[in-house]
Amino acid sequence: MTRMLVVGAGSVGGYFGARLAAAGRDVTFLVHAGRAAQLAGGLTIVSGGQSQVIPVKLITAGGAAGEFGVIFLAVKAYQLDDAIADVAPYVSRATLILPVLNGMQHIDTLRSRFGPSHVIGGAAKIATSLDERGHILDEATIHEVAYGEWSGERSARILALDEFIRDAGFEARLSEDIEREMWEKWALLASVGAITCLADGDIGQVARTSGGLEFVQALFREVVSAIAAAWGALSEPFKAQTYAQLTDKSSHQTSSMYRDLKSGHRLEADQIIGDLVARAAAKAVATPLLSAALVRLKVYEQRWLSQRAAIPE
Repeated sequence: MTRMLVVGAGSVGGYFGARLAAAGRDVTFLVHAGRAAQLAGGLTIVSGGQSQVIPVKLITAGGAAGEFGVIFLAVKAYQLDDAIADVAPYVSRATLILPVLNGMQHIDTLRSRFGPSHVIGGAAKIATSLDERGHILDEATIHEVAYGEWSGERSARILALDEFIRDAGFEARLSEDIEREMWEKWALLASVGAITCLADGDIGQVARTSGGLEFVQALFREVVSAIAAAWGALSEPFKAQTYAQLTDKSSHQTSSMYRDLKSGHRLEADQIIGDLVARAAAKAVATPLLSAALVRLKVYEQRWLSQRAAIPE
């Protein structure tokens, strides 16, 4: 595996793709014209108060670029349909698609469009954002990408991908149970997202509030029950660790969705909360608190869309 196309040069795809490029890997970013202008002089990562400018190769949709062994898909979930249209010409018979989107809905979408054999599992853990100049602000203590075949097989192609990604300045981990890891990540994202967005505060603030622990316990129980019905039971160690994280009275943790909400940005409400509510409903599992969080987020989304529609072109 010799070439990677990164789709989504935002704070997540930009960070990992730039680190790979800096480590000498053959990485190209597929970007829109505005982002291409921002990255003409290189991609800037600001970490620990220090800035690093990394030269990167860019193409825009439709540009000639040859074949790629792997496509690293790191767009927001609501951008997936547009990303699929842009990336389709670059998917050849042997191309692997490594998505690191939130939730699980994107897996069904990608399999339907490109076929199951092209799509492997992936999960990223990182806390980054973009500033007004398009620089990536690294706020993370962990920088991790996990990937693997759905079967857990250590196939030749997954080993080649592992060799391509490893030792590039972040933790790259070949997983033999990537589906479980993706469901666990979704459980945490849905829980933290629903708690912080519904209660309008960080994890510690909720935990310190009268009735807060009972609220968290009930909401997490809904998440666990929904995933058990839709996929399978989460492990006891994972549930214990996650519950401890969700009830830490000293924690300042929030979700990216809550930060986007407070900053007036578009949300991934349908993919992180809505899809879980829908899967639970299909199995007759009640999710009143998750549903309440979804209503809260959809009201915000309606307002966001109407405000965007009112902005002149």
